[in-house]
Amino acid sequence: MTNRIMLNQTSYHGAGAIAEIANEAKAHGFKKAFVCSDPDLIKFQVTTKVTDLLDKEGLAYEIYSDIKANPTIENVKNGVAAFKASGADYIVAIGGGSSMDTAKAIGIIIANPEFEDVRSLEGVAPTKNPCVPILAVPTTAGTAAEVTINYVITDVERKRKFVCVDPHDMPIVAVVDPDMMSSMPKGLTASTGMDALTHAIEGYTTKGAWEMTDMFHIKAIEIIAKSLRGAVENTKEGREGMALGQYIAGMGFSNVGLGIAHSMAHTLGAVYDTPHGVACAMMLPIVMEYNAECTGEKYREIARAMGVKGVDEMDVDTYRKAAVDAVKKLSEDVGIPAKLAALKEEDLDFLAESAHADACAPGNPKDASVEDLKNLFRKLM
Repeated sequence: MTNRIMLNQTSYHGAGAIAEIANEAKAHGFKKAFVCSDPDLIKFQVTTKVTDLLDKEGLAYEIYSDIKANPTIENVKNGVAAFKASGADYIVAIGGGSSMDTAKAIGIIIANPEFEDVRSLEGVAPTKNPCVPILAVPTTAGTAAEVTINYVITDVERKRKFVCVDPHDMPIVAVVDPDMMSSMPKGLTASTGMDALTHAIEGYTTKGAWEMTDMFHIKAIEIIAKSLRGAVENTKEGREGMALGQYIAGMGFSNVGLGIAHSMAHTLGAVYDTPHGVACAMMLPIVMEYNAECTGEKYREIARAMGVKGVDEMDVDTYRKAAVDAVKKLSEDVGIPAKLAALKEEDLDFLAESAHADACAPGNPKDASVEDLKNLFRKLM
C-alpha cells in the first residue's frame, strides 16, 4: 500500500505572519486578489488587517462576502460569477472554514468549468486542473481548511452537507497568524477548538491512519488539550497553541480521512444549522465509546496526550474510559452542551441515512449501519 502526504507549498506561522501575504503575492507575480471573507469579519474589521497590507503595497483586490456560516451552493455560484467579473488572478481567503471552503469551490470551478454544477464536486471529483491559487488566512483555530484537500458545501434544497475531496483545492500558501484569531468570541473559540480535537482523534483512529499521520495527530491532541481552555480565556499562550495545534491536526487528517463523528456532525449542521464544532464536540465522546473496541492501544496514547496520569498502569478498559472522560471534561470546561434540544425522534431516519452516505463515514474504524447511527444520534436526546 502507498501512503500519500500533501501539504501547502509554503506556510507561515506566528504573530505577525500576515506581513508575508504581500511578499507572496509579489513573488508569484499576481495582479489582483479576489478576497473571500464573511460579512462579520468585514464588519469587525478583521479582514481589514489583510486588506490594509494590500493597500500599503499597492496591490489590487476585490472583496467577496456573500458567504454564510455553512456556505451554500448559491454562495459558490455567486462567487464564481463575481470572480469572473473581477479580473482577479488569485484568491485570498480570510476567515474560518466557511470562507476557505467557499474560496476552494470557486477556485476549482473557475479552473475546471465542466464542474460548474456544484453538486458534481461531491466526493472525490476527477478535476484535471489545480484551482485558482489561494492564499489562506485562518481567523479561527479549528477547521485547518488552509492545509486540507477538503471542503464542505451545504445543499439547502436537499437539507444536507456534502464533502468534496480534491488534491487540486489545496491553498498554495497558508498564513497561520494567532493575532488574526484574537477577536474570536469564547463560544466560537470553544467550538472550533473542539472541531480541531475531533480532527486529531478521528484522524488518529481512522482506517487510513499510519505512522506519519499518527505523529501529527498525537502532537495535535497534546497541544489542543493544553491550549484550548486558555484560548477560550483569550490568553496569548492559548491562542498561539491552538493556531498551531489545529494546523498540525489538518496536516494529518487531510491525508487519511475522518470518521462518523464528522459524518454525523455534517448532518446535524445541515438539518438544524448546528455549528459544526458544537456538533463535533457533542458527537466525539459518543463515537469514541462506539469505536473503542476497534482501536487497539490508541486510546492509551490519546489519554496520555490529553494529560491523563498513570495510563501505563491502567488496563485497556480503564484507559479507554479515561480517554473518553478527558474529552468530555474538556468539552464541558469550554462550555459545549452535551445534548441537542432540537433533535427529534422523527428526524432520526433522515439523519442516519444522510450520515451513512457522507464521505467521511467509510474511514471510521468500526463500520456503522444506518441503525447504529440512529442509536448514536439518540444519545444526544
